[in-house]
Amino acid sequence: MAKELSKTYNPAEIEKQANCVWTENDSFHAEPPAKGGPDTPPYTIVIPPPNVTGMLHMGHALNNTLQDVQVRFKRMQGCNTLWMPGTDHAGIATQSVVEKKLKQEKKLNRHDVGREKLVEMIWDWKNQYGNTILEQLKGIGASCDWQRTRFTLDDVCAKAVRRTFFRLFGDELIYKGKRLVNWDTELQTAVADDEVFHKTVQGKFYYINYPLIDGSGHITVATTRPETMLGDTAVAVNPKDERAAGLIGRRVKLPLTDRDIPIIADDYVKRGEGTGFLKVTPAHDPNDYEIGLRHGLEQINILTPEGCINSNGGRFEGMDRMAARKAVIGALEEEGLLERIEPKEQEIGHSDRSGTMIEPYLSDQWFVKVEPLAKPAMKAVEEKAVKIHPQRYEKSYLDWLSGIRDWCISRQLWWGHRIPIWSRDIQLPADVEPDPVMASEIDPKLEAAINAMSVPIFSFGIDDMPIAEAAVASIAEEARKHRFNKVNKQILAGLNGAVGCCWGEFMKDAGEYFVQVTEYEDKPGTVRVDICPADESAEFEEKLEKRGWVQDPDVLDTWFSSALWPFSTMGWPEETEELKFYYPTSLLVTSRDIITLWVSRMVMMGLYNLGEVPFSDVFIHGKILDGNGETMSKSKGNGIDPLAIIETYGADAMRFSLAQMTTDNQDMRMPVKQDEQGRNVSEKFDIGRNFCNKLWNATRFAMMNLDGIDTEAFDMEKLDITDKWLLSRLLDTAKDVTDMLGEFKYSEPATCLYRFFWNDLCDWYLEWAKPRFRDEQQRPIAQNVLAFALDQTLRLMHPFMPFITEGIFQVLNENIPHRYLKDLADAPESETLIKAAWPELAEILENPEIEQRISLLQDIIRSVREIRSQYNVAPSAKLSASLTAPEDLVEMLTEHRSLIKTLAGLEALEVALTAEKTETSASAITGEFEVFVHGVIDPEEERKRLHKQRKQILEAIKPVEAKLANENFVTRAKPEVVMQARQKLADLQEQLAVVDKHLS
Repeated sequence: MAKELSKTYNPAEIEKQANCVWTENDSFHAEPPAKGGPDTPPYTIVIPPPNVTGMLHMGHALNNTLQDVQVRFKRMQGCNTLWMPGTDHAGIATQSVVEKKLKQEKKLNRHDVGREKLVEMIWDWKNQYGNTILEQLKGIGASCDWQRTRFTLDDVCAKAVRRTFFRLFGDELIYKGKRLVNWDTELQTAVADDEVFHKTVQGKFYYINYPLIDGSGHITVATTRPETMLGDTAVAVNPKDERAAGLIGRRVKLPLTDRDIPIIADDYVKRGEGTGFLKVTPAHDPNDYEIGLRHGLEQINILTPEGCINSNGGRFEGMDRMAARKAVIGALEEEGLLERIEPKEQEIGHSDRSGTMIEPYLSDQWFVKVEPLAKPAMKAVEEKAVKIHPQRYEKSYLDWLSGIRDWCISRQLWWGHRIPIWSRDIQLPADVEPDPVMASEIDPKLEAAINAMSVPIFSFGIDDMPIAEAAVASIAEEARKHRFNKVNKQILAGLNGAVGCCWGEFMKDAGEYFVQVTEYEDKPGTVRVDICPADESAEFEEKLEKRGWVQDPDVLDTWFSSALWPFSTMGWPEETEELKFYYPTSLLVTSRDIITLWVSRMVMMGLYNLGEVPFSDVFIHGKILDGNGETMSKSKGNGIDPLAIIETYGADAMRFSLAQMTTDNQDMRMPVKQDEQGRNVSEKFDIGRNFCNKLWNATRFAMMNLDGIDTEAFDMEKLDITDKWLLSRLLDTAKDVTDMLGEFKYSEPATCLYRFFWNDLCDWYLEWAKPRFRDEQQRPIAQNVLAFALDQTLRLMHPFMPFITEGIFQVLNENIPHRYLKDLADAPESETLIKAAWPELAEILENPEIEQRISLLQDIIRSVREIRSQYNVAPSAKLSASLTAPEDLVEMLTEHRSLIKTLAGLEALEVALTAEKTETSASAITGEFEVFVHGVIDPEEERKRLHKQRKQILEAIKPVEAKLANENFVTRAKPEVVMQARQKLADLQEQLAVVDKHLS
C-alpha cells in the first residue's frame, strides 16, 4: 500500500496535518453566487463574538463546537455555508484591563493621559493581544471564514452602529433623560444588569426614629443603608395599615437635615415586614424611584460619581459613602434617634469588572424606547419566525420583552462607539427680525407644508424668489430628512448666530442629519440643540467643534453594537452581495443567560433595520458545571482550560465528549481533578479519547485488509447476510444522524455514531469478516463493503471529530480512491473530507428482516459468552453447544450457525427443536431460545447454583401471588396494573419450571 496510518494515534500531529489540508484548499471561505460562490442554498451562522479580552474557556469550547458541528454538516450537505467570526470590543472589560496596566506600570490614571492617548493605548493592546481567543478557537477546529473576521469597532461595524443610532434618533426612539442606573463608582460608569453579580454579605438593619413635626411622637423606619436617608423625600406606609389613616398627609422631620418630608400611602409597602414604614429615597433605590414617580416626589442625589457624599449631604459632604454611614449612625446615636441595630444577611450587587459594590445612581443617560421595538420581536417568536430550541426558553424571552424597560445605552467610558451627538446651548434673541434669506412672499401651499412640519425655511436655501407648487413635495421630503422637533423664529435666529452664517448654508455638507431642540425648564431663553449626522465625516465634525459644538463624551453600551452583529458584519447599511445572500442567518447557538440581553435585541434590531428577523433558529445549550454542580470559574479554582484538555486528550476527543454530553434538558456536570502537571482536567474526556483511539486502530486494521481492493470486482448479488446487515445499519445510522442534527440534537447522534462504529462495525462485522478476507471468493465483497462503510462513517463523524476523520480520509484517498459499491451505492469522490458529500444512501440498503435475524444471532452469541465468563472458560477454548429454537427458526439458525460459532468460540453447534442437557452442560435462556454449552460445569456446583436461583424465584413469586389474591387489588386497581402483575407471575413461574427441569 502507498501509505499506512501510524501505529499510534497522535492528536497533535493529525491536527496539524488536517489544518494544512484545509488551509491549502481554502476550505472555510465562502462567497455569494454573485461573487463566484456556488448557487446553492445559503446556510449562515454568526459567531457570538467573544470579548476581545477573552481567553478560551469550556463554555466557549462547547458553544463553538456545537456551531462547528452544524456548519460542517451543512457544508457537506452542499449548502453555501458561511460561519462569520469576530470579536466584541467589550467596552468596560477592555478599558479596565488597560487602565489597570497603566496604573501598575506608570502609576497613572486615564485622566492623567487623556482620552485620545488612552484610546490609542487600548488599540495598541487590542492589536497585540486581542485576537488570542480567535487563535484558540482555530485550535478546537472552528471552521469559520477567518478572512471575514469582524470586530465590533471596525469601520464596517461602526458604520452600522452610526446609521442605527441615526435612524432611532430620527424616529424619536432615542432620548436623553435623568434615570436611575447601576453605577460602578470605581470605573465611574453605568453598567448593564448582566454586568452585575450578587453576593451574600453580612450586613445590618438600622432602626431610625423620624419625629413627627407636630411633636406628637415619631415613626420608625428600618434600613440597611442609613447614609441614603440624607436623600429621603418621603416615608411610605401601606394604605391598609391600621396606622395609615392617622398618619397619611402628615410630615416628619428628616433627621440630621433641615428638611421635613411627607408621609404617603403606597401599596408597595408590605404590612408586617420591618416596621411597616419605608423611607423613600428616589435617587438611590430602584423601588423608591418608582414610588417617587407615582407620587411626584423630588429626586435628591446625594452621591458624587466617585461614591462620595455631595453638597446635598450637608455636614457629611466629601465623605466616602462607607465613612458617611458610620458618621450618620454616630450622629443619630448622639441625637437619640437610633433605636436599635440588628444583623441581616443581604444580597448586594457588585460590578463584574471592578468588583465594587454597585450604587443605584441618578444620572443623565441616553435611552432607547424599547416598547415599540419589543412588540414585533415578541410576535416573531410567537408566530415561529424565530424558533427557540428547546422551546421552554421562549418563556424567558417573551416574559422579559413583555415587561421591558427603556434601555440605557450610554456608558461613561472612552473605549467604544462614541455617541454621535453634537450639542450646544443657544441663547435665544429677545427680538427677532425676519431673516433676510427667508422668502418675503411664499406660495401659500408651500408655507402650509413647511409650517406643518415645523422646519426652518432657510434650511433649504429658499430665497426671495417665489417657489413653484411643484417644488413643495420635494422640499417636504427634504424636511422630513432633517427633522426638527421644535422650531420657531427665535430658534432659527439663534442657530444662525451659533454658526455665524445661514444655518442651511452651514449644514449643507452634513449629508443626512437630524436636529433636536430641548428647552431648559430652569433657563428661560436658552435651549439645547442636538445634531445627529447619519454618517461619520471628520471634516464636518471638525467644522462643528470649531463653532463650539461638543460631542457627547459617553460611548454606547457594548450590547448596542452586538445587537447589530448579524447584519453589521455583512456590510449593512450598504446593500452588499453578502447581505443579500446570507441574511437572514440560519442559526444562533448561545447560552441561556443572554437570551434577554442579546438574542432579543438582535431580533428587535434586525426587524427594525431590515424588516426581517436575524435568524430562523436559536439553540440554547446548557452550562458546564463542576462535579458538585457549581459554575466553573477561575476564582473558584474549578475551571478547566480547554487548551490543557486538547494537549492531554486531543481536540477531537474534547469535541466528541462535549457533544455527547449536550442534551436538551440539563446542564452538564464535569468532575474536575488535577493531572501530574497540576492542570485541571476531567475523566469525562476519556470517552472521546478512547473513541478516537478505537477509530484510529480499527481503521488501521481495516486498511491492512483492504490491500488490493478492486471496486469493479464487487457483485451485489454475492452480498452475504452480514454485508446486508451492516449496510442496513449504516443506512439507519445515516438517517438518524441526519434527522437529529437537523433538529439540533447533539448527544443522540454522537451516541448513535459511537454505537455503530464501535459495536456494529468493529465488534461484529470486522470479526465476521476476518475469515472472509482470507477467502479469494468472498474477499472482494467484504473489502468493498468495508471500504464503503468506513468512508461513509468518516463523513458522518466529521462534524464531531474533524481532525482525525480528515486525516484518515486523506490516507484513504491515497490508497483507495474509489470507495463506492458498484450498481448499489455511491460515495462521491472528494479531495477533502470537509467538502465531501454528506451520505445520502439509497433505501434499497434498508433491510429490517436481516437486522432482526442478526439481532437473534447476537443474542445467542452473547448468551454463550456470558456462560464462558460465568464459568471462567478461556476465550481460546473451543466448546460445543446445542441450541433449541422454534420450528420456524431452526432452518435460519442452521444456515447461519457458522456466524454463531465464529464469534462464540464454538467448534460444534447443533440446532434443533429439542436438546438434551447433560450434567456438565451450562444453560442460558434468551428470548425463544435455550442454549446448552457442554462440558463447562461441575454438576454439584451447578446444583447448588440452581437451588439458589430457585429460592430467589420463589421469594419473588410470593408478593405477586399475595397481591393477586387480594380481592381489593384485583377489583380496584387499574386493569393494566393487574395485567402487569399477572404477566410478571407467569414469567416467574416459567423461569421456575426451567430451573426445576434442569435440577431434575
